[in-house]
Amino acid sequence: MDEFGVYAIFGVNGPPQRLLRAEGSCRVSAAVPPSVRQVVLFSSGPWGERICVNAELNDADQIPITIGKLTPYNKCLSWEQWEEETWTDGVTLNVSLEGGNLTNSQPELIAVNEYTPKNPTAPLADRELSGKRKREQSTEEDGGDRMSEARGEENICPNGVKEKATPVRKGKGQVKSQKLFGNGADASKVKAAANEAGATPLQNAARTKSRQAKTPTQTSSLVGPSGRWGQTLCPIDAQTAILIGGQGARMQFCKDPMWKLCTEDLSWVAAETLAEGPTPEARIGHSAVFDPDSKRIFVFGGSKNKKWFNDVHILDTQSWRWTMVEAQGKVPPLAYHSCSMFRGELFVLGGVFPRPNPEPDGCSDSLYIFDPHLSIWYQPIVTGDKPSPRSGHSACVMQERYIYVFGGWDTPVCYNDMYMLDLGLMEFSVVKTSGKAPSPRSWHGSAVLSETKFLIHGGYNGNNALSDTFIFDIDTNSWTELKLAQLSTPRAGHSIVTMETPDHHGYSEDSSVSAGRTLLVFGGGDNEGTFFSDVTSVSVEDLLAAA
Repeated sequence: MDEFGVYAIFGVNGPPQRLLRAEGSCRVSAAVPPSVRQVVLFSSGPWGERICVNAELNDADQIPITIGKLTPYNKCLSWEQWEEETWTDGVTLNVSLEGGNLTNSQPELIAVNEYTPKNPTAPLADRELSGKRKREQSTEEDGGDRMSEARGEENICPNGVKEKATPVRKGKGQVKSQKLFGNGADASKVKAAANEAGATPLQNAARTKSRQAKTPTQTSSLVGPSGRWGQTLCPIDAQTAILIGGQGARMQFCKDPMWKLCTEDLSWVAAETLAEGPTPEARIGHSAVFDPDSKRIFVFGGSKNKKWFNDVHILDTQSWRWTMVEAQGKVPPLAYHSCSMFRGELFVLGGVFPRPNPEPDGCSDSLYIFDPHLSIWYQPIVTGDKPSPRSGHSACVMQERYIYVFGGWDTPVCYNDMYMLDLGLMEFSVVKTSGKAPSPRSWHGSAVLSETKFLIHGGYNGNNALSDTFIFDIDTNSWTELKLAQLSTPRAGHSIVTMETPDHHGYSEDSSVSAGRTLLVFGGGDNEGTFFSDVTSVSVEDLLAAA
């Protein structure tokens, strides 16, 4: 296999079958046998100028389900449809190649040789499915204990098991989510899942068929991102923010991982149609930071099931092209860390890192710095009282000199302490605060409101998602609690940013619309079975006035 080729394995016992070759059609369609419940796709040979291979499944109703992308950095992917009752007839695998010497032709139809086992016993996949159903049925009988079993474990996602529609607020640009959950959960796996980065209690014994959105490269009926938590929302200019990643219902990583939010009317555009090159693999608990000088977004770390990441992907927002950094130096795979941009470098603090069994995954108290100019990681010498190991905390850069670190989680403890890192002295110190402080929490949202104030909202305390809002003043080191109807929905794992948005209530002599700063809240989960996909907006001026 010295020349480039893309191969597929249909089912656990099927032989590899070549779909694409170095010389041939750049698009291939293959009918998936009805008995097949797993598809594995992989490449072999040198990639050359080829960029990526897109793969998706279409059912009989022509509704696509994106499997993912093969790239020179990610040469294998798989799809297992175990959560469905049946694998419907008429499913087609569509594979398309981008880059290289393309042949502009109609999709080539490939005949799949269905594997017939000699042993008449049930295939492994069916036995696994049967076992999963039995476990789920037994779990429904003792479902009352599943949340108590999850409490205190590392990184249990703020979601639950109730079937519940996403609340929809009446307002411009807000997007309604579909129902997300059925009843029932696999409590027997909660504890094991808690030791995975971003692990969540397994949900959904109800076998309603999942209807995924069309892929971003096609005309999509989806007008906004699906409900999710653990994503990032990264502003790149006064009117635009980029949404990356996230996880939604049934522990499924979002098939629509990248969106562009236009704050002029709070509308969404599928951003992957604009970007070139291999995009980062689906993940949660990662960080995304925009460098205004280079106009680039830096995506670092995160996790996907049992897979951990310490890679750095860069999106150039001028050319809309992704690149992956071949970085020097050592940084561990991390998820639910904080990442701050200061003078063109990334400051990564804390987070969860994997440890071999039988030890559970642990939290870090280390500070790592990434220098994009040299493509190198290094650890600075820091002094003072640094924060204890934690994940799910927040970090706000204030006055281009200080990083304020609040809260976080290290099993079984949640924190509500505050630390400050002086970036000039590289010295940590404990911040002694006054006023009513937020209760201990992790996976909360934070945003800088002014030179001296930042906001903390929501989060997860190990039992419940929270809905309270606080503003911290660094001049007085004091907390102020706000009562806001717009932010009254409990949520955790959500994104909060401040943006320049039109203020239709303000008028000037030159224009009927003046710009104002607005706090935008997207996504998250409420620990009761709901993932959110709405956008809530609050005037920063009103927030500062209330504080």
